[in-house]
Amino acid sequence: MTDNKVAIVIGSTRTPRVGDKVAEFVKTVLAEHDTSGNPTLSLVDVADYKLPVYDESVLPAMVPEKAQFSHEHSKAWSATMSEFSGFIFVTPEYNYGIPGSVKNAIDYLYHELQGKPALIVSYGIYGGLVASDALKQTLEGMKLLVCSTRAALPFYGEAGPDLFAAAGNGVIGDDTLALWTKDKKESIIKGFEELKEKLQISDA
Repeated sequence: MTDNKVAIVIGSTRTPRVGDKVAEFVKTVLAEHDTSGNPTLSLVDVADYKLPVYDESVLPAMVPEKAQFSHEHSKAWSATMSEFSGFIFVTPEYNYGIPGSVKNAIDYLYHELQGKPALIVSYGIYGGLVASDALKQTLEGMKLLVCSTRAALPFYGEAGPDLFAAAGNGVIGDDTLALWTKDKKESIIKGFEELKEKLQISDA
């Protein structure tokens, strides 16, 4: 496998939020599991790009062959995502669905993602399973190679203190962190190994 770059995409843009900490947890788990440095893992934060609801006059599928973006936020987001060979999307679940921030960010893209492998990691009261399913459908429809293993990270105690600490203060509670470390690390690692296999296929 050639050297590849994989983006760990932080989908939540809320303030406060726990999504950046979830992404850092995922990155730490994978860095400890695979010390080879290939693929290179980088955090990419949707919030940094200040993307409005899609405001370009051209379809993303037309860029760059037939049209160009006109807004700097679109150009910057497109350029960043084009750099990566694969993606780990870290998404929360809001109201039994995928967050608007995640869907909107994806709606700016097409060729930047098409044909590349993707791993989905969701989190929420019950692990974000509904959001994970919705994101899988979107990514597969856009012809990404979605890993069959999708890690789902529930908060300890469901709608309990850890959930409210995450939503209100942007922190992962100790009990939740212990739960994820004990029961969810293996699914993250398994999905990552599938991602690496798909990177080999896309390299071929």
